[in-house]
Amino acid sequence: PYHLITEREKMDDTTINSTTVHSMCQISSLNSRTNNQFSSFQLLAFPVFGSATSCSRGCPFLVWFKGPIWLWLWPRPIYTVSLYVPTCPGRPRAARGSSSLVAMASSLRHCVLLASLLCAVSVAFTSVSGGGSGLGPITTNGRNYTKVCDPARFAAMGLEMGGFRYCDASLPYAERVRDLVGRLTLEEKVRNLGDRAEGAARVGLPPYLWWGEALHGVSDTGPGGTRFGDVVPGATSFPLVINSAAAFNETLWGAIGGAVSTEIRAMYNLGHAELTYWSPNINVVRDPRWGRASETPGEDPFVVGRYSVNFVRAMQDIDGAGPGPGADPFARPIKVSSCCKHYAAYDVDAWLTADRLTFDARVEERDMIETFERPFEMCVRDGDASCVMCSYNRINGVPACANARLLSETVRGEWQLHGYIVSDCDSVRVMVRDAKWLGYNGVEATAAAMKAGLDLDCGMYWEGAQDFFTAFGLDAVRQGKLRESEVDNALRNLYLTLMRLGFFDGIPELESLGADDVCTEEHKELAADAARQGMVLIKNDHGRLPLDTNKVHSLSLVGLLQHINATDVMLGDYRGKPCRVVTPYDAIRKVVSATSAHVCDDGACGAAADVKTVDATIVIAGLNMSVEKEGNDREDLLLPWNQTNWINAVAEASPYPIILVIISAGGVDVSFAQNNPKIGAILWAGYPGEEGGTAIADVLFGKYNPGGRLPLTWYKNEYISKIPMTSMALRPVADKGYPGRTYKFYGGPEVLYPFGHGLSYSNLSYASDTTGASVTARVAAWESCKQLTRKLGTAPLACPAVNVAGHGCQEEVSFSLTVANRGSRDGTHVVLVYTVPPAEVDDAPLKQLVAFRRVFVPAGAAVQVPFTLNVCKAFAIVEETAYTVVPSGVSTVLVGDEALSFSFPVKIELAV
Repeated sequence: PYHLITEREKMDDTTINSTTVHSMCQISSLNSRTNNQFSSFQLLAFPVFGSATSCSRGCPFLVWFKGPIWLWLWPRPIYTVSLYVPTCPGRPRAARGSSSLVAMASSLRHCVLLASLLCAVSVAFTSVSGGGSGLGPITTNGRNYTKVCDPARFAAMGLEMGGFRYCDASLPYAERVRDLVGRLTLEEKVRNLGDRAEGAARVGLPPYLWWGEALHGVSDTGPGGTRFGDVVPGATSFPLVINSAAAFNETLWGAIGGAVSTEIRAMYNLGHAELTYWSPNINVVRDPRWGRASETPGEDPFVVGRYSVNFVRAMQDIDGAGPGPGADPFARPIKVSSCCKHYAAYDVDAWLTADRLTFDARVEERDMIETFERPFEMCVRDGDASCVMCSYNRINGVPACANARLLSETVRGEWQLHGYIVSDCDSVRVMVRDAKWLGYNGVEATAAAMKAGLDLDCGMYWEGAQDFFTAFGLDAVRQGKLRESEVDNALRNLYLTLMRLGFFDGIPELESLGADDVCTEEHKELAADAARQGMVLIKNDHGRLPLDTNKVHSLSLVGLLQHINATDVMLGDYRGKPCRVVTPYDAIRKVVSATSAHVCDDGACGAAADVKTVDATIVIAGLNMSVEKEGNDREDLLLPWNQTNWINAVAEASPYPIILVIISAGGVDVSFAQNNPKIGAILWAGYPGEEGGTAIADVLFGKYNPGGRLPLTWYKNEYISKIPMTSMALRPVADKGYPGRTYKFYGGPEVLYPFGHGLSYSNLSYASDTTGASVTARVAAWESCKQLTRKLGTAPLACPAVNVAGHGCQEEVSFSLTVANRGSRDGTHVVLVYTVPPAEVDDAPLKQLVAFRRVFVPAGAAVQVPFTLNVCKAFAIVEETAYTVVPSGVSTVLVGDEALSFSFPVKIELAV
C-alpha cells in the first residue's frame, strides 16, 4: 500500500507543491525503455534515514519498482513527476491532510523490512553512484552512457580502456578507427554492416541503431533508435518539406535544421535517440502524381539542392568546430549526421503496374546530370553531407545500390563524400527477390553492392528480415566473391562518421542539452513561422482576403473532419509525436468565437443552410496520406471524395464568396474553384505541421501577409493522359506527343498555376537601372571549344561554347533590383531570378532558376536587392553530349513571372 503525494496537498500546514517536492528529493518514474527491460511498473520511494524535508540532493531513498519487483538504494534524485510514499503493512493508510510526510517516513523506519534492507545494502551507495550517467543510449551492464570511451563503462565490462588505442582521444580519427576495425574478427565485422549493428562486447564496442528519420522534425520511424516516452513525450513537428520549400527562404531552412539537430542531441543525451538521421529527401518531383511530393523541396533541382545544403549544414555543423582550410575533412566534428536520399532517379512508387522495387528508370545522361544528380552533388559538395542513401530502382538496368559508377566513382570519387553510403531499406534483398537482377542470390548481391561502394545495408526489421550484408557477408568473403579489405573499408567509413559525431568521446559543448531543449517555445514559434512563410495565396479576387475581424462576427467552417480538425493530416508522413497540435478549427475559433463547424462526408455536405446566415464561410478541403504517400502514387490530380461537388454547393448557397483552403502536397486541379466567382480566394496550406492551424488563421485574418510561392507546377488533370509516369524524359518527346515536364521543359497547354506562382496582400513593383550586360570569357590555350545543338538556319560560331569543367569560371554578372511595396501592409516577397539561354540553342531549358531571395518590404517603402551571378553556374546548360557548357550569344536574365517581371540581355563572348 502507498500514499500518493499530489502536486498540491496540505499536510501539517506544509503545502507540498512541485517545487518543494523536488527539493525533497522526489523521485520520478523512469522512462520505459526496451533495452533496459523496464515494462509497466510503479515507482515507490521514501527516505531511508532522516526526514524527507531535511534530506539533501544526495540523500538516499528506498526505491520500490512495483511490477517486476526490484529493490534499490538510489543515492540521488532523478527528474521528477510524482512521489509515492509507502505505508507499513498492518498500519492504516495516512489520511490526506492529516499526517505529514515526515511522520509517514518516521513510521516506516520502524518496519523490520526496512531495517534489514538497510543492513544488507548499506554499502551500495557508492557502487551505484559511480560511473555512467543513468542516461544516454549506450547500455552496458544495466547502466547507460553517452559515449563509448567512458572508463567506468569499460570497467563495468571487465576491460581496461587504456588498452584500446581506439579510445585514445589524442590520436587522429583515422588511426583510431583502423585500430578498432583491426581488432574485430571477420564474424564481428560482418555483424556490424547492417543498420542494427551488433557491436563487439569483446573489444568494448556497443551495438548501434543507424536508422533515424528527421524529415521535418524528430521522428520515431524505424527500429527503435529514436523513441518517445515520459522524459521526452514529443518533439517539434515542423511543416512538411514541400511547405518549407514554398517559403524560398534559405535562412528558414537552416533554422529548421538547427532546431531539429538540437532536439536530436538533447534526446541522445537522455537516451532517446541515436546520432545518424536519414534526411533530407532531395528527389526532384518530376511528375505531379508522385506520392512522395510532400517530402521533397519540389520540381526545381537548384531549389532542391539549396534546400539540402542549408538543412544539412544546420544539422551537422557545430559553431567553431572542425579543421581549418586544408585540414582533414574526416576530422571535422559534426552535431548530427544527415543523409541525402534517394540516389538516384527515384520518383516512381506505385503507379499502375509499375512499382519502385522492380522499376528500371531509363534515363538519358543529360537528364541524369542536369536534373537527377544535381541536388545530390550540391548536397555532398556544398553541404558536406556525411551520408548518401541509394534507392530501390534500377537505372538503365543496374540497381542504384550496386552501381559502382554512381557510388564509388561519382559520390565518393568525384564529389568527395566524407561519410558513408547506405541502402534504402532492403534494397539489396530487392535485387534478388523483386528485380531478380542477373539471377543473383544473396551472396552475389551482397558482394556486388559492397564492391560498388555500399557501406551499410538497412533491412526490413518490420518483416523480421535480416539485412543481406549481415546475413550473407561472411559467405561472400569465404566464397571468394568479396575481399575482407572491402568489408574493412566499409566499416572505416561507418566508424569514422561515429567518431566525428562524438559517439566515442562525446562533444562537451552539446552535453548540456536535455529535456528543456525539446519542444521549446522558440521551436514551436519557428514551426508556426515556417508554416506561415510556406502558405501560398493562389487566388484572391477583389481582395476577398484577408478577412476583417471588425466585420466578420460569425463564421462557418466547412469540410471533412480530417481537414477541419486536422490533428493527424497536417503532420504528414515521417512524423514523430508532436509537442502539440493546433488545428484550423482551434485557431480560427480563437479569432471568431462564433465559429460553427460543419463536417461533410464522402457524399454530401449539409452546410448550405447555415452558410446563408454567417458573415463568412471557409472551406477546408484537399488530400491526405492515403492519397499521396510513400508507396502510393496518385491516380489523378482531382479532389477525391466528392469534394468538388459539395464545395460548389456551399459556394452557391453562400451570400458572400467563400474562401477555399487546400491541404495537399502535390498540385490539385481546382479549375472549378479558379473559374467560380463565388469562390473568392484559394489558399494552399500544404501539410503545415503541428502549428498549422495558427498559420492558416494568421494568413486568413491578415495577421500575416502571405509571401510563399508554389515549388511545383500545378497542372490540369488532362496532363495525366498526355504522358505516362514511367517516362523519365524531361524534354518533350514529339513522336510520342509527350509535352515535357516541369516549368523548365513543359511545352503543352496552359497549366493551372505555374511554378513560382504566389500572391500577396501588398501591391508590389520592380525597377532596376540595369538594361543589359556583356561578358567576355577568355578560352585558355589548354581549353577547347564545345559544339552546341543549334536550331536549323542559325549561323555557325567559331567558338559555340566552353566546357565549365575546364574553365576558370571567374566571370560574373551583377545587378540590383528595387522592390517597392505600394500597399498598406508590411510583407515579405520572394524574388525569383531565372536565366534564358540564347534563342539559337536547340533543346535548351525554356528558363532555369539560378537565384532567389525572400525579402521584407515595409508598407509604402522600397528595398534594394543585389544579385551577383557566376557565369558558369547561372548561364551554363547541359548539352546533348552531357557536357555542361556556357554558350556564347545573348542570354537573358529574367526576374519574376508574367504578373511581375523584369529582364535584361547578357551577351557572352568567348575569346579564343
